[in-house]
Amino acid sequence: MPMKKKQGFTLVELLVVIAIIGLLSTLAVVALGTARTKSRDAKRVADIKQVQTALELFYTDNNAYPTATSTVLGQAGALCLGSSGFGATGCANPYMSLVPKNPSPGGAAYTYDSADGTTYATTFTLEGATGQLAAGAHTAKPGGIE
Repeated sequence: MPMKKKQGFTLVELLVVIAIIGLLSTLAVVALGTARTKSRDAKRVADIKQVQTALELFYTDNNAYPTATSTVLGQAGALCLGSSGFGATGCANPYMSLVPKNPSPGGAAYTYDSADGTTYATTFTLEGATGQLAAGAHTAKPGGIE
């Protein structure tokens, strides 16, 4: 009786395919993590530019920036920006009805400082390089972002 050749995959072929799939999925996860970091940093820069625009509108109307020291933006007393400065809720004539906060819950908060209202400094931290900004702490002032 002649032996019939059975059709199918060998164990070695299956292991090779599983190894290739594992390698490709690992590369995809690593690339996705990098994309998330870049996305959070892009949001941080956009948030700070939005805050700068609102502060300039406030300055145009009031001839001064809101006076506050070491204020954490997007929390407690700085949830909105209205005609009387940063407030907890329901700011009158809002320049920003919702002040943004850091997209990473455990990340460094955005802080605002202006002791006398003639200038301000808003600090934020980037996880990686974004555009012309390097990773690390940065300060936004009336002249731009440093």
